[in-house]
Amino acid sequence: MKTTKVALKSIAVLAAAFALVACGAKEDAKDTAMSTSETTAASSAETKTMAELKDGTYSAESAPDDRGFKIVHSITVKDGKITESKFDYEDKDGKMKSENEEYNKMMSEKAGVSAKEAIEKLNAGLVEKQDVAAVEVVSGATHTSEDFKKSTEALLVAAEKGDTAKVMLDK
Repeated sequence: MKTTKVALKSIAVLAAAFALVACGAKEDAKDTAMSTSETTAASSAETKTMAELKDGTYSAESAPDDRGFKIVHSITVKDGKITESKFDYEDKDGKMKSENEEYNKMMSEKAGVSAKEAIEKLNAGLVEKQDVAAVEVVSGATHTSEDFKKSTEALLVAAEKGDTAKVMLDK
């Protein structure tokens, strides 16, 4: 009798484990399929966008945040390619966050990367990759990376239209 109970419990545990593994595999396959199709769609959209950029200099800025910094970003497009990206944050006195030694030292100590380093990597990544989706998030500067991607996307829309009027970003 005791052996039968142990055997039944073992079968029940194995059945439950099998069910969980099977469900997890289906979800993983579903997530992978969605990720692949989403990536393909995003890549197609990016390729299309990049192919249609009109030459010019495009700029964007946001309202100041709680600390008094606003996003300032410009890109230059030549022969349909991004040749320059200048992303930074500007305070009310017109001083750039990437040039603020005190802020850079503090950020580097806390996050392992300074604002200057993060901003340089993001700007260089965009010119190198020509695809905002391919620009890597800078570890320790997630918020800056998100702001960079958001402002770049807005600038690419303007460059696609050839609209050189300043783009006002929502923060």
